[in-house]
Amino acid sequence: MDDKITIIEGPPPTFELAQEGWVLGVHEGPTQSALVFTRLRAFNSQALVERCYNTWRNKGTMRLEYRSFDGLQQQTPIVAARAVEVEEGPLLLLWLRIPAQDAQLEIDFDDDSEET
Repeated sequence: MDDKITIIEGPPPTFELAQEGWVLGVHEGPTQSALVFTRLRAFNSQALVERCYNTWRNKGTMRLEYRSFDGLQQQTPIVAARAVEVEEGPLLLLWLRIPAQDAQLEIDFDDDSEET
């Protein structure tokens, strides 16, 4: 099955709302959805990106398969992928499409001012 990337071990991925303008250009579909971004450690990140490109070239849909926090198996369409090297090792960057109702906006008000 070359049409999915499966997270075998570790916690579920953490999704952030994708805010890059270019990714909105590749986001299109018949349902309302949100674009999210995640970073994954992967020994073979470049090979995984190549699998994505091959699937897309053949007009297929590449998916990320993972277990959610409640233990259920989930699959989410991948809309873009990139492999990068960081100090800690290879990293796989994925932009994904999730149903709009699953997207939760988390607002954090940090007060950087020091109180005296």
